[in-house]
Amino acid sequence: MSVFKSSLNRRTTVATLLSSLLSPVIGWAQSDKPVKFILPLSAGSGVDGIARAASNAIGKALGQTVVIENQPGAGGVVGTAAMIKSAPDGLTLSMVSNNHVIYPAVLKSLPFDPVADITPIAVIGATPMVLVVNAKLPVKNLAEFTALLKAHPGKYNFASSGNGTILHLAAEIYKEKSQTFSTHIPYRGFGPMVQDIIGGQIDWGVGALPAVIGQIKSGNLKALCIASPARSAAAPEIPTSAEAGLPSFLVEGWFAAIGPKGMATDQVKRLHTALTSAFATAEVKEAMAKQGNNINISTPEFAKDFFNKELKLYAETVKRAGVFAQ
Repeated sequence: MSVFKSSLNRRTTVATLLSSLLSPVIGWAQSDKPVKFILPLSAGSGVDGIARAASNAIGKALGQTVVIENQPGAGGVVGTAAMIKSAPDGLTLSMVSNNHVIYPAVLKSLPFDPVADITPIAVIGATPMVLVVNAKLPVKNLAEFTALLKAHPGKYNFASSGNGTILHLAAEIYKEKSQTFSTHIPYRGFGPMVQDIIGGQIDWGVGALPAVIGQIKSGNLKALCIASPARSAAAPEIPTSAEAGLPSFLVEGWFAAIGPKGMATDQVKRLHTALTSAFATAEVKEAMAKQGNNINISTPEFAKDFFNKELKLYAETVKRAGVFAQ
């Protein structure tokens, strides 16, 4: 599943270079009020790790304290709805993932419009998705795992961070491409999901590499493949889906910064400049590299177009995967 990188490179190089040369707080008054990032995902998720790794640098660029607040629930709807209801003053934002544009396809009713009710600030980057299994599952690679599922259809279950989330759809894409069947067990957030895969209550799942890399390296989880065209420098030992024998299993996560509808243009520019500055610092670049994230910050205009395209893409994916609206 191609994300935004190639088209983004053509449209944002000049804007990114210019914004990175600006002092992040020139032209705007600093505030003693903190900037709150509401994360519609649980602690331990990929987006949570990204936001926390960059929060200090974002705060320095803004001249304000940055506070991270997790509000998971309903696949991300709860936290996003809370952010959307806040004042458009640049003090309450969200960092969201693919889930943000999946909502309309999997929910019969949604308390907001994922494009019309937000102010896009930037698509920040992308992250590999990795298929992981319980470390004691008797398989050494993806081919053996696929054979095991085919030999025992329905015996093995998989978890996600919620029905219709990107982690759910990524697993459904694997099932479709491998022509296997497993029972889906939705969880309320990523943390409980991964703990139960480690504990053996759940057999497998798909997670963002930053969220599972520590458990993979410690041996608590077994990684079978990355659903990307190239290996990740953060975990070069994990084969790609093509190397593992399933080249059509491709899906990528992305993360973006958004605010409530109606934010002033100067506030958006200020926040965009701060994000560009923060993610260019040595400490954040190192953290992103260790997590396996690829940073390529878009313009706000690109982000809006990107969200609209992704809405259509995931509507088709949900229909093909047979995920029913709830």
